[in-house]
Amino acid sequence: MRRKKLLLKRNFSTRRVAQRHVHEFEGSTQLAEEGDDRHNHRFAGVSGQAIPVGNTHVHDIKLSNTDFFDHFHRLRRIRTGPAVPVGNGKHVHFVTGQTTLVDGHVHRFKFATLIQSPLT
Repeated sequence: MRRKKLLLKRNFSTRRVAQRHVHEFEGSTQLAEEGDDRHNHRFAGVSGQAIPVGNTHVHDIKLSNTDFFDHFHRLRRIRTGPAVPVGNGKHVHFVTGQTTLVDGHVHRFKFATLIQSPLT
């Protein structure tokens, strides 16, 4: 039993998978509801790793919560658009979607990710 654990550990430690880049993001939702309840939310997070698609790539955003305003919403299972070059070999991604339904409403959102690896 002990030898089997050591073998599994060794196999796991020698397996190397190259990590692909991610993007930070931040944004605000569009306004929802009416009157005194009219409000929006802010959110921030980090995308999943790059997913190759043809000659470009996209990223998944699996889950991010908004800030709290008597309630919060989730951004979940969102896929970015393809890479948009911004010069010097860098790129961003555009993202559109809507939050989860909470308190009888959703919020739409549109944002661009931040540039990948901004210091290099």
